[in-house]
Amino acid sequence: MHQALYRKWRPQSFSDVCGQDHITAILRYGVENKKTSHAYLFTGSRGTGKTTCAKILAKAVNCESPVNGDPCGKCAACLAADRGSCIDIVEMDAASNNGVDDIRQIRDEVEYLPAELTKKVYIIDEVHMLSASAFNALLKTLEEPPAHVMFILATTELQKIPATILSRCQRFDFRRISSDVIAARLEHIAASEGIELDHEAAFMLAHLAQGGMRDAISLLELCSGDNRPVTTSVVEEIAGTGVRDVIIKLLSAVCDKDYDTIFGEIGKMFASSKDIAVFWQDLIGFYRDMLVVKSTKNSREYLDLSERQYGELTTISGRFASETLIYHAKLLDEALVSMRQSSASKRIIAEMTLVRMCDERFSTTNEALASRITLLEDKLKSGAYRISTPSAQNDVAQKIVDAPKPEAGEKRADGAAYKSSADTEAPVKKEYRQLPYWAELVQKCCERDLMLGSLLRESAKGFTVNTDELLHIRTGNRMALTIITNMFSELLEILNTFEDGRLTANDVKLEYVPEKKDDKNKALDELAGASDEIN
Repeated sequence: MHQALYRKWRPQSFSDVCGQDHITAILRYGVENKKTSHAYLFTGSRGTGKTTCAKILAKAVNCESPVNGDPCGKCAACLAADRGSCIDIVEMDAASNNGVDDIRQIRDEVEYLPAELTKKVYIIDEVHMLSASAFNALLKTLEEPPAHVMFILATTELQKIPATILSRCQRFDFRRISSDVIAARLEHIAASEGIELDHEAAFMLAHLAQGGMRDAISLLELCSGDNRPVTTSVVEEIAGTGVRDVIIKLLSAVCDKDYDTIFGEIGKMFASSKDIAVFWQDLIGFYRDMLVVKSTKNSREYLDLSERQYGELTTISGRFASETLIYHAKLLDEALVSMRQSSASKRIIAEMTLVRMCDERFSTTNEALASRITLLEDKLKSGAYRISTPSAQNDVAQKIVDAPKPEAGEKRADGAAYKSSADTEAPVKKEYRQLPYWAELVQKCCERDLMLGSLLRESAKGFTVNTDELLHIRTGNRMALTIITNMFSELLEILNTFEDGRLTANDVKLEYVPEKKDDKNKALDELAGASDEIN
């Protein structure tokens, strides 16, 4: 009868357990020096060795001649435990035996001496599934069991274990096994089983298992089912793991604003009946890895990737600024929430989000604006981009900023005359009043050009002054002043929709008014000044 590989290759001694040396060393010492506890709690994610270590410990404490804390595997006690015929080692699944009556039965049995071995061992798997009354029934027995009884509790959800139980056990936390360790174990098993396993494929299987040895071995058996050499292409075909290549292709499309690729890849995923929400989680995880690369000096230490995967990650992350990654991550997170809560098509949500990621102008959030400013800063610093305008437009901009005061009696565009200071007998206090239609103006600018509208909303205000007939647009940000000046013709056209078309360039004045700035705004102003010097 065929036996699953993960069962066939289950470790039979502590020395065979992979990736849990911090636990097996203590257990071996306790067995060797007869200093074992009466109750243990093994906690950790699935497939990391909790039940395996419980079985080995049960054998070791009953072994007639243990070797350095490991069971010998040859004595009658070890052989009986391996066969599963020993009535003194009781394995109980709390998921299906979680009632108070099941625990009462154990409480009644512990009073009797072992029938064959020196210790009676109870292994309770998924112990967090016990009911509240069952935990209460276990308390007293767990705290002061007879000398011939040992309890080993195992759980994947430590937070569900009552504190009263935790305080009565010696707790061990099983860690996720690293991909390097899992890959080495898979290659050893493959060599012993006559399976041709590629090293890159072994690492890919290990990465898919997410730190669980049992899952990795099961995937190896699945991929070798048709007796083909197990390569990366076979793993992608059988286990459906071509996700990373799709992610890289989509991110390149986002950088290049390649909408055909975006709609094409999402369409293929939708047609193949794959869950887009699951893919979306992988995409968010990939953004996390890119942020690690961009933010840390020793990113290799924090990423469980092969050399090829790390090289691909480094290359694609170099095309994004950190601010852009943060902006994209926020969009991805919002989209995932929508996919889970909304009845709308996941395909539509995915496509619209990726399109928004292509161009920050589609969003007015602070994250999008920060991403756009960072890209502009990088271009200005590298000299790859210069703020330049046609000479005629520069002349208009210069007139706007440095326009001389109009002479008395000079006619405006609407036929009215500018007032002379001589017309008043006493100086009038200058009072600024915000334009009554400023909010509507900003909204119309956003609809026409998102950058102009965003700058006006975040950095500028429009006023009228009682001492002249001009419209004053004031800002405390030099970069904003430069860009608004560059786009003045468009701004003037929109202003005239509110002023019945009677404004000319001389009727609008752009003003820089310094404000108290934090360090970030100071840096932006310095950059804006540097860009002015370049031009």
